[in-house]
Amino acid sequence: MRNTVFVLAAALFLPLTAGAQTPKPAPVATTNPAAAKLVKAPTDNNLVIRESANSVKDTLDKLAKAAEAKGAKVVARVDHAAGAKAVGAEMKPTEVLMFGNPKLGTPVMLGNVRAGLDLPLKVLAWEDATGKVWVAYTKPAVLQSRYRLVGKDAAGKEQAANFKAIADALDGLTGAATSK
Repeated sequence: MRNTVFVLAAALFLPLTAGAQTPKPAPVATTNPAAAKLVKAPTDNNLVIRESANSVKDTLDKLAKAAEAKGAKVVARVDHAAGAKAVGAEMKPTEVLMFGNPKLGTPVMLGNVRAGLDLPLKVLAWEDATGKVWVAYTKPAVLQSRYRLVGKDAAGKEQAANFKAIADALDGLTGAATSK
């Protein structure tokens, strides 16, 4: 039943993104033929995006294992390509892993319950048209700004420190997941 819900959810959102495409890498100007084959990372000022040395599946498997080893709980994994297939469409491997650690997330939600719209944390992994795999997540500073979380939390700790801890955790976890 749980997998059916996620496939159904992906199928429901597919029409909203049917025209969306993975950003095409910008051409690299160079006289070095080897460097000319390099693909530039997609950019977005609200996201952290990094290339993975692994497949989408292996990247998120490693991320789930690393997150659980650090005390986080994996809440869900959504396979968007499977959702697309269920409605007769084809999509390159694309998955989202949702996970969280109440030690980090609870102070944020106590500061503004609407932060629950972005928690648990989500990391997207996808394969682009060239076969490269990328991961992306919303920058914690963007979340802090979005929910106007400044000053001290309910326990007297600065919200900036909470978001730095989240940023450091995401950086470490995605670093482990994207390395060979």
